[in-house]
Amino acid sequence: MTRVLDEIRLRHGNVVTTALNPGEGAFYGPKFEYVLRDAIGRDWQCGTTQVDFNLPDRFGAFYIAGNSEKTTPVMIHRAICGSMERFIGILLEHHAGHLPLWLAPVQIVICTITSDADDAALKFAAAAKKRGLRVETDLRNEKINYKVREHSLAKVPVLIALGRKEASENTVSVRRLGSNAQTALGAEEALDALASEAVPPDLRG
Repeated sequence: MTRVLDEIRLRHGNVVTTALNPGEGAFYGPKFEYVLRDAIGRDWQCGTTQVDFNLPDRFGAFYIAGNSEKTTPVMIHRAICGSMERFIGILLEHHAGHLPLWLAPVQIVICTITSDADDAALKFAAAAKKRGLRVETDLRNEKINYKVREHSLAKVPVLIALGRKEASENTVSVRRLGSNAQTALGAEEALDALASEAVPPDLRG
């Protein structure tokens, strides 16, 4: 076990801390526990990988080994996140609801400033969805500040503002959650940047 822990630490460049926890193994064998530390320093025990020498024998499970003898296998129990509901709660608390773009259930809301931009908003939304982005449109006859506040409270990572000017120039105004700054980009440039950012970390090259 100590050798395995050392290898885990080395493979992750000593970013992952490992330690033995005497007395915490299950009755049927040793186990790994994965403890995550959140933004305010709390430790949460989440996933586990457990070696079980007991159940295969009780089930009468066996395989034929290279020496043609019946051999009892070892069972491995693996819980990636522990309770999914608890894990989601930990994630939400860790990020204070401000999820990264790739993880947010709604990634982008397109807010129109005037009804003249409705068609441009729907066109941009359709192009974003084709790129795999999770996007909604807000075409209501409400002031833009009202829309921005409402979707900011809902923790939407990216808000796109579209008015008559943006629609005629095929541009968009991009606003990030937690920032008052707005960035004007061409529609295609914005789509490329957002689609790239929305790729989960484990799928990035």
